[in-house]
Amino acid sequence: MPNERLRGAMDAANLTKNGLADKLEISTKTVERWITQGRCPHPSMRLKVAKELDRDETYLWPELLAGSRSANASLSELVQIWPTRPEVPHEVWRSLMRQATGRIDVLVYAGGFLVESLDFVNVVKKKAAEGVEIRILLGDPECWEVKKRAKEEGLRSLPQRCKSTFEYLEETMTSPNVQIRIHQTPLYNSIYRFGDSMLVNTHSYGAYAAKSPVQHFQKVRGGRLFTYYMDSFEAVWELGKSKLV
Repeated sequence: MPNERLRGAMDAANLTKNGLADKLEISTKTVERWITQGRCPHPSMRLKVAKELDRDETYLWPELLAGSRSANASLSELVQIWPTRPEVPHEVWRSLMRQATGRIDVLVYAGGFLVESLDFVNVVKKKAAEGVEIRILLGDPECWEVKKRAKEEGLRSLPQRCKSTFEYLEETMTSPNVQIRIHQTPLYNSIYRFGDSMLVNTHSYGAYAAKSPVQHFQKVRGGRLFTYYMDSFEAVWELGKSKLV
């Protein structure tokens, strides 16, 4: 497609194809290809053209915005962020659980607050009965990674909490829609996916998960963040085992 924006900017600057080519020290045929064939120059040349015509590169070559559109879509996925997990209102958790359709996916080490404060066992039973597919990944209490995290956070009870959460949720596995696996991977983020919504609890060295930020994402067409975290979940899921030894 012809680049009418470039042609118009040259007219406004009172520059012919020959005139722009002379200023840029290139051939007139190159400028002509930019205009008539819609060719896009390499970055350094685009910058020179933009300066000569006093226009933004993205105005002259709007196709450069393709990456920006993806970035904007990803930014629109972020609904909210809370400085710590306790600052996420319980009603937000409950609302996401109620509204979840299709799938619920959870990646944690212990996630004790789910069963202790949010009645997660009954949520899993109810949602599974409604046909929602539920996958839960819990930390292996005997693995080095969980014990290492317990030492880093000063939370010696973490291995036992992993085991307790599994015992709480074990009864839900009678449903064909519920799968629970045990993993031994480093946990960089706790992931809670409820349908097309997701809460991601980031982790930092020496800090409890409860004291770390939580981001709320909503799946948006063209966005990359929701998919990015789900890819991480799937990678851990493939490594998980189905029984707690």
